[in-house]
Amino acid sequence: MKFHSFLIKYGEIGIKGKNRYIFEDALVRQIRYALQGVDGEFLVHKCHGRVYVDCDGDYDFEETVESLQKVFGIVGICPVVRVPVAELAQLRKDVVAYVDEAYEEKNMTFKVDARRAKKSYPANSMEINCEVGEAILEAFPEMKVDVHKPELRINVEIREEVYIYSRIIPGPGGMPIGTNGSAMLLLSGGIDSPVAGYMVSKRGVELEATYFHAPPYTSERAKEKVVDLARLVSAYSGPIKLHVVNFTDIQLYIYEKCPHDELTIIMRRYMMKIAEHFAKKDGCLGLITGESIGQVASQTMQSLAATNAVCTLPVYRPLIGFDKKDIVEISEKINTYETSIQPFEDCCTIFVAKHPVTKPNIERIEKSELNLAEKIDELMQTAIDTVEIIEVKQGE
Repeated sequence: MKFHSFLIKYGEIGIKGKNRYIFEDALVRQIRYALQGVDGEFLVHKCHGRVYVDCDGDYDFEETVESLQKVFGIVGICPVVRVPVAELAQLRKDVVAYVDEAYEEKNMTFKVDARRAKKSYPANSMEINCEVGEAILEAFPEMKVDVHKPELRINVEIREEVYIYSRIIPGPGGMPIGTNGSAMLLLSGGIDSPVAGYMVSKRGVELEATYFHAPPYTSERAKEKVVDLARLVSAYSGPIKLHVVNFTDIQLYIYEKCPHDELTIIMRRYMMKIAEHFAKKDGCLGLITGESIGQVASQTMQSLAATNAVCTLPVYRPLIGFDKKDIVEISEKINTYETSIQPFEDCCTIFVAKHPVTKPNIERIEKSELNLAEKIDELMQTAIDTVEIIEVKQGE
């Protein structure tokens, strides 16, 4: 069956009152971005509080739907057949033809739900419901009407053309990207941080990211893996500005000067400081990490408090109460899992203590950091000055 349009259903945007147009416009922009790489010509437009994607020429249906399912703000994607506005007798035939072609199995209950946006049409919504329902019953005697819980809901909208649809393909939900500011994701090569970025961007937040690279202890392949993860997340979040920070000298200096059971916490604190520097420079409104309470030694409540203490921006941890199983399920859904488990070390795993402190005392950590006073500011400035910026986009 050839579908000529997609009706895009949105959720929370509908309750935004006078600001609704801002969210709708952001949704339209994001849909256009998502369809850039899909073969076909698409017209994305708003009409009477609805968003439509019209595709009159040839296009790849599956690829189009797959791309739309990555646009936050969409809760439903309805493939639409458009036919010219005609008298009721012809409308009856058009809807019967639609049902005949769309559904091989006819033994089901149905309901017709008509909307008359074009008020000059001679029949009202109730009359259209009755006429079209009668035509379907005559054409397919095995079908039955059920107005309360139908297996098939046939929507007929009278506009400049007649829109007929009955299928709603689920979208990802959330809010359109760019409607809630931006935040800086601390992105590693693991399973958690890409999922954390996905979850915050689902609420309309644009993403930037910082990755801490430690050559020669981490390979160039480890960096490529992180770029690949950013690209997979960008399919949902839009383009990501990725900061690749050379962290080797800072790690070696901390390793040399600080107690080894505190290495992870102290390194983490300096990562947060550097990520926050870039976040503030670019106007981000917070940091995002993939931490979950108790998952590893650096993610106990005391450890999280110790890393939070160096930040003035809020730190968002969307996975804070998740089990690993929950996180893995989302990573599989968004297609980052297989990349995350590739065996390339990131900088955190190289300098891990055998017995890391699990309940760090902030005052003791700050005292240990005094050992770094001679060179740490200079090393941090060098790391900031030599940052590599990579603009990551879906499909590039």
